Amino acid sequence: MSTNNIPLVEFCGQSNAGLRRLENEDSYRIEPDLGMCLVADGVGGAAAGELASRFFSDAAFEVFRNAADRIENHVVERIQKAFLLANQRILQHAKLHPDHKGLACTAELMAFSNEGFVVGHLGDSRTYRFRNGQLKQLTRDHSLVQAQIEQGIIKPEAALAYPWRNVILRAVGTDEEFELDLIRGRIHPQHHFLLCSDGLTDLVPDELIRQTLLSSKNLEQKLDELIGMALKGGGTDNITVVILSVS
Repeated sequence: MSTNNIPLVEFCGQSNAGLRRLENEDSYRIEPDLGMCLVADGVGGAAAGELASRFFSDAAFEVFRNAADRIENHVVERIQKAFLLANQRILQHAKLHPDHKGLACTAELMAFSNEGFVVGHLGDSRTYRFRNGQLKQLTRDHSLVQAQIEQGIIKPEAALAYPWRNVILRAVGTDEEFELDLIRGRIHPQHHFLLCSDGLTDLVPDELIRQTLLSSKNLEQKLDELIGMALKGGGTDNITVVILSVS
């Protein structure tokens, strides 16, 4: 992607069902010409979580495909509209199909403007920025375990053993109204961004993600390595990763 003042960005993504799940409820989408990418993690299992993540992916594409500019405030509005549209469609689907009640998805939607990047975030999927050898989580998990860590009830190192660590406090399709996190920032050459579902971060520590991004391998090789580490760690969930490299 290279238009106006926007640097060249290379996108690469991959999704794997993992070793324990019969279906892959994750979705990802890469649209370089639209300056947009996303990761969505379906929630609901038998309640058709894969439909929820697909609803989100389709809604985001519909909103962005006719975008005429990259003005930052307009990009923010599109991200908000994509989440609202997906939320409405998931809730409507659940009303029409009672056996699918409970379907929802977490979602990361990243888009580039003339000024930098904007991320819309809901749930416990994550967006990271990697620069100068340092990995930073840009998003905050909307989960019970994260809330209890912040309240001092449990320590961060105890999170993986926490019995309710998969309880999500916010997601697309659970309520008519929701609070969307929006993160904005500037982009510079040599920046990397990583969007992923919790199938990666539950099994691969941030330090190993950092070391992988630091390596001289190409994006496809880095993706293979990250997903391979999650599978080696047990592959207990669907694993989806999108990596972006700014040059």
